Amino acid sequence: MLNTDGINTITLAELNSEASLLTRMDRKYLVPPVDTQHVINYLAPRAQVLQIDGLRHFRYASTYFDTPSLDAYFLAARKRRRRFKVRTRTYLDSNLCFLEVKTNGSRGATVKDRFKYDPDDADRITPDGHLFVIERLVESGTCSPDEARTIADTLIPVLGSTYNRTTLHLPHDEARATFDTQLTWDLFGPDGKRLEQRVSVVHLNVVETKNPSTASPTDRLLWNQGHRPTRISKYATGMALLYANLPTNRWNRTIKRNLGRYRRQAPSHQLAA
Repeated sequence: MLNTDGINTITLAELNSEASLLTRMDRKYLVPPVDTQHVINYLAPRAQVLQIDGLRHFRYASTYFDTPSLDAYFLAARKRRRRFKVRTRTYLDSNLCFLEVKTNGSRGATVKDRFKYDPDDADRITPDGHLFVIERLVESGTCSPDEARTIADTLIPVLGSTYNRTTLHLPHDEARATFDTQLTWDLFGPDGKRLEQRVSVVHLNVVETKNPSTASPTDRLLWNQGHRPTRISKYATGMALLYANLPTNRWNRTIKRNLGRYRRQAPSHQLAA
């Protein structure tokens, strides 16, 4: 568990008000635990840590949805400008859940729209969720109304992830950084049920900086430590890691250098692509 003792706190309402950053520039890094703690210690005097009900570290669970032909995955693998990601995110400590649609805005910025969801529906797309996905895909300019309906009609759960997250807000820099530990990936079977397979990545943390435009103090410190932004997507990298017959494309270096020892051959019947 990361140590955030002595850091001033910020509430979720304050964080959302001051730095929701739903439209932002993201950079991700794979960082050993010792270096991660060093970053937190360095930022402590200028940072605020998110605290909810006395907790500073929060358990997250995500379910990622894709079409049977894995359109979202291949759009990301081929770096198409108009790509999308659909997932549910459940905050396990508070039992809150949202359906989220992420699209790419101007200049590569990520745009995330969310819709409050019942945690019991986290592994499926409900009728209301179906309409929300169509609306966001069309209004973001990602695809036409007919294409959006086709995508929403065929979405199925394909990958799950869990991790613990610590969030720092840097008010003077209008930036935020998240620190994800104990990342795991789960597979889904063709029946939409989670399979009894799990891969855990414990020797590296995922550090993500979220800035309006320019690099933050977190980025500059990581660069000074010798860390460079890494191509990692909890969805696409997890899929490429677990399914040996999927092209690794943009995540090949990350998988070979950092995650190769976790690679597994997935059941061939689960991949239609």
